[in-house]
Amino acid sequence: MDPILVGKAVTTPPAEPGTSGAVWLHPEFGNRHGLVAGATGTGKTVTLMTLAEGFSRIGVPVFLADVKGDVSGLAVPGTMSEKLRQRIEQIGIADYRNEGNPVVFWDLYGQRGHPVRTTVSEIGPLLLSRMLELNDTQSGVLDIVFKLADDRGLLLLDLKDLRALLGLVAEERKAISSTYGLVSTPSIGAIQRALLRLEQQGGEAFFGEPALELADLMRTTPDGRGVIGILAADQLVLRPRLYASFLLWLLSELFEQLPEVGDLDKPRLVFVFDEAHLLFDDAPPALRQRVEQVVRIIRSKGVGVYFCSQFPDDVPDEILGQLGNRVQHALRAFTPRDQKAVRTAAETFVANPALDVAEAISQLGIGEALVSTLQAKGIPMPVERTLIAPPRCRMGPATDAERAQVRASSPVAMKYDTAVDRESAAERLAAKAEAAAVESDAPPAKGKESGADPDADTGIGRTIKDAVFGTKRRQGMVETMAKQAARTVGSKIGRQILRGIFGGIAGKR
Repeated sequence: MDPILVGKAVTTPPAEPGTSGAVWLHPEFGNRHGLVAGATGTGKTVTLMTLAEGFSRIGVPVFLADVKGDVSGLAVPGTMSEKLRQRIEQIGIADYRNEGNPVVFWDLYGQRGHPVRTTVSEIGPLLLSRMLELNDTQSGVLDIVFKLADDRGLLLLDLKDLRALLGLVAEERKAISSTYGLVSTPSIGAIQRALLRLEQQGGEAFFGEPALELADLMRTTPDGRGVIGILAADQLVLRPRLYASFLLWLLSELFEQLPEVGDLDKPRLVFVFDEAHLLFDDAPPALRQRVEQVVRIIRSKGVGVYFCSQFPDDVPDEILGQLGNRVQHALRAFTPRDQKAVRTAAETFVANPALDVAEAISQLGIGEALVSTLQAKGIPMPVERTLIAPPRCRMGPATDAERAQVRASSPVAMKYDTAVDRESAAERLAAKAEAAAVESDAPPAKGKESGADPDADTGIGRTIKDAVFGTKRRQGMVETMAKQAARTVGSKIGRQILRGIFGGIAGKR
């Protein structure tokens, strides 16, 4: 398997195959994860595009978020320029040619790509609580809602299902509290308001069917190239909790559904998490522990995770230690925060006697980076100051017309572009409520069940019926005769009883 060219070392030439002084990323260690860091405008996006192209050419699918819109250029061939030609010659790339890549565009809102959906049940209460920014008490109530749905066999597919179930919990609050735990009215109201905010932000489009199938993120073309899935995130990133929760859900689904495969000659999928700090900002300990668990174990399922952020310390130490492939672009040490980040970055690399890492970080130009990748036997190479190889695609955004053309020829267009709304919790609860309302409003039974002639309800028949059987205000003939008979019989029996009593008494005289 050919290695992926990252660039050319300009400090000391490492002993690597191919071009003299080249820096490579070996596919067999691509699932050992990685980090691309650096200040804004130093070339992180171009590095991500170079890595994505490299993985695609060796048949590895890639999924990455396009926060600024620049990554969409992966779908379009680049244009040769004098500056680009100089960089190619400087690095010594013999087989360079401008070409596009197989790309599928995705978008949570369905505007700049195919809709990405999942169900409320699949995303689960933990991530949904973070999306809704609930506190611990409200999260506990949401746990009860999910448990109640499972126990009663109610499908939670979209937000209207969740809202319907919250209404049910409010109606049966006392009974549910005694069985599942305390449910308070204020907590239910807080969750409903949070759902309203999520809907106003466009999050409602994320929940529903058809849900995304992971196999559609792991496609390859007939000629063996990996398909690059690009998530339009320029609007999504403005809602950090939704953005981070979606990508974490996707990573968790990969973790849960993919089988163990051990170490392969190349990854099954490379997952790029741009603006990685959004994943960990204000994250509860349980969520950070979950991310650490996923990053540690997902390697054995053939998935490589690459974080991209401005500072290395945006990623927690327990996760940073799992990232074997590092690309560090320039950091400008203008503030104490920047100076600390420079020291942190310098300490995470394997030392190179020929390079002062802390000094070099602040001196790197655009398109330069400090690079350390895993080499033979998984040993990280000493850090090298590297000229990053240019991608072969356009280093800029695709136009709307080009994006539409790619979307029209997509292999998954017919599968996801039309939403499906099947019967779930909202429909079942609504049908149950309607049936209860109809039953409560039903008139008393008539006809054969009451023993009366159904034709006696109108006209002369009704008059005869009223005369014979009476009405609520007036006795009928039957009732009058019955009472008279009762009085007659009662009087006769009464007299007989009295005569018997007195007769007996009199007889004793």
